[in-house]
Amino acid sequence: DVGHQAYGHKILTGRRDNFDTNRKYKGISGFPKRSESIYDTFGVGHSSTSISAALGMAKAAQIQGHKKRVVAVIGDGAMTAGQAFEAMNNAGSMNSDILVILNDNCMSIDPNVGALKEYLTDITTSKTFNRIRDELYDLLGHFQKTGEKMRRFAAKMEQALTTAFTPGSLFKSLGFKYYGPVDGHNVKGLVKILEDLNDIPGPKLLHLVTVKGKGFAPAELDPLKWHAQGSPFDKVTGAPLQASKPTGESLPNYQDIFGNTIIELAEANPTVVGVTAAMPSGTGLNKMMKVLPDRTFDVGIAEQHAVTFAAGMATQGLTPFVAIYSTFLQRGFDQVVHDVCIQKLPVIFCMDRAGLVGADGPTHHGLYDLAYLRSLPNIAICAPMDEQDLRDLMYTASLYKDGAFAIRYPRGKVTGITLSTPKKLSIGKGKILNRGSDIAVLSIGTIGNEVKRAIENLSKEHISITHADLMFVKPLDTDLIDEIAQTHSHIVTVEDASKIGGFGSAVAEYLGQKTWGGQLSILGVPDSVIEHGSQEELWQEVGIDSNAIYITIQSLIKHSVNIG
Repeated sequence: DVGHQAYGHKILTGRRDNFDTNRKYKGISGFPKRSESIYDTFGVGHSSTSISAALGMAKAAQIQGHKKRVVAVIGDGAMTAGQAFEAMNNAGSMNSDILVILNDNCMSIDPNVGALKEYLTDITTSKTFNRIRDELYDLLGHFQKTGEKMRRFAAKMEQALTTAFTPGSLFKSLGFKYYGPVDGHNVKGLVKILEDLNDIPGPKLLHLVTVKGKGFAPAELDPLKWHAQGSPFDKVTGAPLQASKPTGESLPNYQDIFGNTIIELAEANPTVVGVTAAMPSGTGLNKMMKVLPDRTFDVGIAEQHAVTFAAGMATQGLTPFVAIYSTFLQRGFDQVVHDVCIQKLPVIFCMDRAGLVGADGPTHHGLYDLAYLRSLPNIAICAPMDEQDLRDLMYTASLYKDGAFAIRYPRGKVTGITLSTPKKLSIGKGKILNRGSDIAVLSIGTIGNEVKRAIENLSKEHISITHADLMFVKPLDTDLIDEIAQTHSHIVTVEDASKIGGFGSAVAEYLGQKTWGGQLSILGVPDSVIEHGSQEELWQEVGIDSNAIYITIQSLIKHSVNIG
C-alpha cells in the first residue's frame, strides 16, 4: 500500500544496477509501477488501495481456476481510510484466500490519529490477550499435524478468546480471522507464522507491530523528519554528507506561508478552523495545531470525510480551511460536488502541491484541479502568483460567503518578496503586469514567474509582450480579456495544469463566444501521463519553463511575420 517502502523490493527484483536513478528524471519510479517490472503487481502512490486490489486479484484467480495466495501489506495510517474498510467488508463476505498484513507503527507521515489508533494500541498493550494469543498460536501452528476436528476446535477457541480479550472484535466482525499482535522485526518468527497462515483458508489479518526507522537511531527518534529523506547522509549519525545550497535555500515554502497566515486569520477571526487529512506537517497546518489545537483537525487519511466534516462546520457558521494536496482532493470530489457546492457552503479548499510536483511523479502531480472544479457551480477558483497573493487570497476567502473558495499553490520555495498585512481582493479580477504590443500572455498561478523571466529575455530582442496575471479561473476576468483581445491578435495562455478543461480552456470558451478574429495558443500539461523528475525538468518537458515560453513566443512572432 502507498509504496514508500518499496526500495528494498526494487533492489531485490532486478533494479539494483540502476537504483541510483530512483526518483530522478527518466529513472525508476519512487513507487511500485506495473510498467516497470513484472514484480510490481499494482501501481500505487495514493494510500489505502491494497486490500481492494488484492481482493480483485484473488477473485480473478478463483474465477480462472488458479491456486493463488494474495497478500496485501497496509500500514495503520492507510487503514484509517474508508476504502480499506469498504474492501474488508466486501472481502469478509467473499471468503477469498487473501491475507492482509497490517504494519502497525503508529505513524503515517505524521503520527496517526483517531479511534482506530486507540483500538490498535489497546490490542498491542493487552498483556493477558497477548499471552493467551501466543499460546493459542502455538496450537494453530500445528494444523498440519492435526485432524479436522482439532482444526474446528482451535478456530472456536481463537474466536472465543479474541472476543473475550480484545477491546472489541472489529476485524472478526468484518469476516477476517485475526492473528497478532506479532513482532514485525522478528524475521524468523514471522516466516513461521506466514507458513502456518498459508494453510488457513479465507480472509485473514496478521497484525504486526513495528518501529518506524527500526535499526537507524536518528529515524527511530524522529520518524517524521526521516519519513522521506532525500539528501545523502551518514548511515550511522544521520549527518548530511553535502553542504546545503546557499542560494534560495533559506526561503520558506508556500506551505510555511499558508501555516503562518492561517494562524493570523484564526487569531483575528474566531470562526476560522483548519482541517487536513493526515498531512498536518506537509500542508503547514501543524503550526496552527500547536497554537490553536482546539480549532485544528487532522481526520486521518480520509479526504471524503474531511470535506463533508468541513461542510458540516460551515452550516453552523464556522469558516473551515481544508488543506489537502491537490492530488488527494481528487479522492473527495463527490463530497465537493454534493456536500459543498450543491449546498453553496463557504468551505475554503487550500490545494497544496498543485501542478507538477517533481520526484513523486504521476500519482502526486496536482494537474486536474482546475478542470474538475471549474465545471462545478457555486465555487470561486484562484491561484496566487506569489506569497503575498496567497496571503491576500486566504484573507479574501475567509470573508467570502457566496459558496466554496478554492486556492491552488505549488510545492516549493516562495519568491522572497517582502510580505505585508493581507488585504481583501476583488473576486474574479486579474491585473496587467506588463504592457506590450506584439503578443499577450495570460497566466495563472506561480508559473507566471516563468513568464516574467521569458519576457525579460524577449525584451532584450525588442519583442514587446503584454503579460496579465488573471489570478482567478472562476469567475474569469472577462473585462480584462476583452481589453487585451481588442489590442492583440495573438494571445497565449500559460498554466501549470492540464490543458484540457483548465485555464486555457476557460479563455478559449469565452473567446469562442466573441467575434474576436485572433489566434489563441494554450501552453500547459498535455493529455498524457507525465513521469517524475525535478519541477524544472518537467516544466521544460511540457513547454512551460521560461526558456520554452521564450522559444514559443519567438516562433509565434516569426510565424506571424512570415505570414504577413
